[in-house]
Amino acid sequence: MTPRELRVFCLSFNAVVEDFPFNPETSVFKVQGRLFALTNLDAQPLKVNLKCDPEDAVRLRGEYEGLIVPGWHMNKRHWNTVTVDGKLPDGLVRELVEDSYDLVVAGLPRADRLRLDRP
Repeated sequence: MTPRELRVFCLSFNAVVEDFPFNPETSVFKVQGRLFALTNLDAQPLKVNLKCDPEDAVRLRGEYEGLIVPGWHMNKRHWNTVTVDGKLPDGLVRELVEDSYDLVVAGLPRADRLRLDRP
């Protein structure tokens, strides 16, 4: 997955915006103002912080040692840093991004979740 493909995929979800609150290099993808993905799209190798269910986070870190690690500068229980350098299948990366988005949406107030379900 290229940086451009990662960016386009993150932006493909309902109500997502890309923001740069930290610096011009760090893309923060948010839904309803809440972060679900954080990355420097110009970094080599490309890495992205993604929210993850705590049990899945531990399992993924063991299964993909060195490629999926505890979230850098994030709550290590709920966030993973995923290296997107071609060693992980693109389908897995997409699944992890989608799971992160879904976890954040699940934590939104009911009214906000209902608005997201509309086309």
